[in-house]
Amino acid sequence: MRGYGLPAVLAALVGLSTPVLAEEAVTTRETGAPFADVIADLEDAVVNRGYKIDYHGHIGEMLKRTAGDVGAAGLLYRDAEFLQFCSAVVSRKAMEVDIGNIAFCPYVLFAYEAEAEPGKVVVGFRRLPSGPGRDDVNALLEEIVEDAAEGF
Repeated sequence: MRGYGLPAVLAALVGLSTPVLAEEAVTTRETGAPFADVIADLEDAVVNRGYKIDYHGHIGEMLKRTAGDVGAAGLLYRDAEFLQFCSAVVSRKAMEVDIGNIAFCPYVLFAYEAEAEPGKVVVGFRRLPSGPGRDDVNALLEEIVEDAAEGF
């Protein structure tokens, strides 16, 4: 990079840091509903559309269980779980447009209640990069999250 020193290049890269990208990569909604209701509504929103949940992760429980082992200073979540699923129909359509879209399957949804903010449950999903095939997946995931946040 002729004419540009390392400090200038590093400064430019800092402008592309993860917080900006993270905001675009995750879509969330907040609700005051109890966590158990939100996670049940999230499961129902997936299953009622005819999809099967492949895995239900209890990440909050894992973090609580391992806190002492990793020297954690405190609890992060009261509850935190994620669901993953795939759809033969939706995934096939996305992969027919671009076979590389296999990288985005399975789809991941999550819900958590932070220890620092009891009573506020966040529900969301990892947004796929916009583009043909992936936009339909994002729309589906957004509908599911909206259903869970609103409690049907």
